Amino acid sequence: MIVAGVGCRRGTSAEEVERVVTMALDAFRVARGTLDAIATEAAKTAEPGITEAARRLSVAVVGCAKCDLARVADAVLTPSALVLETTGVPSIAEASAIVVAGRNARLLGARVATPRATCAIAIGEGR
Repeated sequence: MIVAGVGCRRGTSAEEVERVVTMALDAFRVARGTLDAIATEAAKTAEPGITEAARRLSVAVVGCAKCDLARVADAVLTPSALVLETTGVPSIAEASAIVVAGRNARLLGARVATPRATCAIAIGEGR
């Protein structure tokens, strides 16, 4: 299972979310058509930019509970003090990618970022 974990500011456009996902896929040489899902923190699953980007990429949006994001905090490569301060967990993009990629999940590398969004790619055996 290949998962794009996405974190973004409220109101981020679908264009920017799709761009950051594409940047991450390209950075790790992952074909766009192999992406299985976009993962994010549960409260962001209704964010219009994320839902529209997922529709354009033909993948589901999967939300992660903060307790699940906290459970994988030691596996993230680039924890963020700002994200920790505002959400209570050190990562949204990397952690949600790991959670949804499931068993034996691993990040392909550190998250990539645009001014309003971040994306990390994880691969695993699924939940």
